[in-house]
Amino acid sequence: MTEFFPPLDFSDTFWAPWATQKDFAWNAQIVGMGIMVSLSCGLIGSFIVARKLALMGDAISHGILPGLAIAFITTQSNALFPMFIGACGAGLLCSFCIEWLHKKTPLKMDAALGLTFTSFFALGVLLITQMGNNTHIDPECLLYGEIGFTPLAESIYWGSVEIGSRPLLSIGLVTLVIILTITVFYKQLMVTSFDQTLSVSLGLSVRTIHYGLMLVLAITIVASFESVGVILVIAMLIFPSTTASFFFTRMPAILLCSFPLSIFYSFGGFFLARWLDCSIAGSMVVVAMVCFGIAWLLGTENGILTNLFFRKRTILDHSN
Repeated sequence: MTEFFPPLDFSDTFWAPWATQKDFAWNAQIVGMGIMVSLSCGLIGSFIVARKLALMGDAISHGILPGLAIAFITTQSNALFPMFIGACGAGLLCSFCIEWLHKKTPLKMDAALGLTFTSFFALGVLLITQMGNNTHIDPECLLYGEIGFTPLAESIYWGSVEIGSRPLLSIGLVTLVIILTITVFYKQLMVTSFDQTLSVSLGLSVRTIHYGLMLVLAITIVASFESVGVILVIAMLIFPSTTASFFFTRMPAILLCSFPLSIFYSFGGFFLARWLDCSIAGSMVVVAMVCFGIAWLLGTENGILTNLFFRKRTILDHSN
């Protein structure tokens, strides 16, 4: 019977991936992809979670499939720009349908989410099956992806100089856009996330900011799914902010925590996958889950053990 946990070879797991220049260049792209996906999703996800829309990323990530199919059917090309436009358009339409169903019908938000994203995903599968047999779009690939193939992706050149792989550059650009967007519109995002009544009194367009946030979310998902799949994207939209919230209550600190957590998730998942010979993206999610569990137990803000400690201390103080 094969052991579930094979013996840990420290040299092979931690040193061998960086031993030669070729190995270093290959594996650095994988880890870098993981860091930027985790960081971009963690930053935008902090506001998604604050708005109690944690599953919106799940809905949009499934909802982009018909946009990809329609873009290919219309252009008969899998070029980046039309696929990108189609996916973002479908993501925004998915978000609009969810909001419309929630506000204009008796459906609650969770029912509107489930109804919309399953319908969009089913439509996308139908379009690919019936009209786009040559689209080379695999629904399973969208779900699971394979971050380990990042170095094999198409490269982008500046003249005759190779800059890097297209997915890596795409998510790097998206990460930079997200950081700039949050920096510029931080106050508007904060007010509309926590107090919509105040937002209206200040003259802010809550709907415009909401759909702007959904657009950035859709762009992040589109830039990520090709290499990592939506499972990792959905996890990283939720885990960094929820983990940090057990130690901090203010949004700036939670946002800053996305940086070290992203590095830890990526490196930790990479080494765990190398040790167990399993999915790198899945291992990153497992590492994120373990970090969340530790924060849930030991967090200074409503951690289980911390609450028990202060509760017992309060009881002892009252008894004395």
